[in-house]
Amino acid sequence: MKLYNSMTRRKEEFVPLDGKNVKMYACGITVYDLSHIGHARQAIAYAMVADYLRYRGYNVTYVRNYTDVDDKIINRANELGKDPLVFSEEQIKETEKDMANLHVTDADIKPKASENIENIIEFVQGLINNGHAYVAETGDVYFSVRSFPQYGKLSNRNINELLNGVRKDVEPGKRDPIDFALWKSAKPNEISWNSPWGPGRPGWHIECSTMVLNNLGETIDIHGGGKDLIFPHHENEIAQSEALTGKMFAKYWSHCGLIKINGEKMSKSLGNSLSIREALQRYNYEVIKYVMFLKHYTSDMDLLDSDFLIAENQIYYFYSTIKDVEEYINKYATDVTGKVRDDDISEKVISDFIEVMDDDFNTAAAISNLHGTFKYINNVMRSTKKGNREETANTLSKILASLKEVYGILGMFKQEPDIFLKEMKEKYLKKLDVDEAFIEDKIAKRADAKKAKDFKTADAIRAELDAKGIILMDSVDGTTWDIKSIYSVRS
Repeated sequence: MKLYNSMTRRKEEFVPLDGKNVKMYACGITVYDLSHIGHARQAIAYAMVADYLRYRGYNVTYVRNYTDVDDKIINRANELGKDPLVFSEEQIKETEKDMANLHVTDADIKPKASENIENIIEFVQGLINNGHAYVAETGDVYFSVRSFPQYGKLSNRNINELLNGVRKDVEPGKRDPIDFALWKSAKPNEISWNSPWGPGRPGWHIECSTMVLNNLGETIDIHGGGKDLIFPHHENEIAQSEALTGKMFAKYWSHCGLIKINGEKMSKSLGNSLSIREALQRYNYEVIKYVMFLKHYTSDMDLLDSDFLIAENQIYYFYSTIKDVEEYINKYATDVTGKVRDDDISEKVISDFIEVMDDDFNTAAAISNLHGTFKYINNVMRSTKKGNREETANTLSKILASLKEVYGILGMFKQEPDIFLKEMKEKYLKKLDVDEAFIEDKIAKRADAKKAKDFKTADAIRAELDAKGIILMDSVDGTTWDIKSIYSVRS
């Protein structure tokens, strides 16, 4: 198995520090508002990594934190007239609801900054004691960046370049413009905790280092987060953690790509910020996850409205096929352990999935493989001759079980086909302003017209429904209907 390491900028063989035990940390959400689709992508990506590693036999301890003390949280709470911790706890509960509705596998441990204040103070004091941090006369505590010669090794920046990007009005008590805050002294009427340096609250970066140390230890296997966290957040985490322990902080650094909406960075001011809740109101959770897996997790994404519509079409096609397969198996399989077709498709579903996922969790390639498999499934159901249907049913049973086993890791194919298809039809019928009873009535009238050999009327009814976006399919078992815009002809 290979994993891209942002530190070395190359794919590396994945070898955990402790045999089959894997310690993984992903930076979580600052809960000052409802979580957006960018948060969803990162949560989906690292839950997928944890789930796949477990499938491959690793014992994973996955930690994803919540930042519940922050300037944005304090400002928003003040606007609402609420205690910041009460407000952030409310937001965490809302985030938990959204992640559950998105069917994201939960992290094993979800620490909060506010619950780790004593540990944070102890961490900061350790850095002061070993000369890597200092206390300003204001009560703020800063990390001395120049005391850590390797600073910039993740982001590939050097200290002299950093000086060009810092503001000129250095905070009082700061010895060097590039130093960063570990502890912030309390402002009037602001939430604070007592510390050896006076009342205050933790800086952002120190939270994660402390929660990693307390929950996973001095060195972990994988540290993940969005690309936007490489600098300064992850760079600062490395500096303060390694300055305290003298040990490597993380063996593999993993960074998830960022999201734009219709070509623009997400922004409330631009009116293009898409919350997880809004996305779930529009689309089935599996459609959203499918869109996220269409690109490699390290790649940036420009989400277009059409991406979700195309994904709906494809997921609808998959579930339509699964329904057909289940009906075919129930009709023709008499012994699922019996003879199968002489082909290798049923043997390759799992091995092909593992091959691409072992290559840095390449979900895009895994999804691509799906299309060939479903094309094969539809071809064999349509072309199998009467005497060979039992072995085809046995083969399809094996393929379907394999698909559910491995693509279930991506959260796919866990819904009941009938329920998914019904809900999708209802959604599109509402868009088309067509009633299901109206369709069934037209089908009955068309059947009567065909019996009376009134083919002109029968054709007119088909054309009428087609104009409304409804397609009819005739078979020996009767006539069924579907939504033209999401129906995919088996090919």
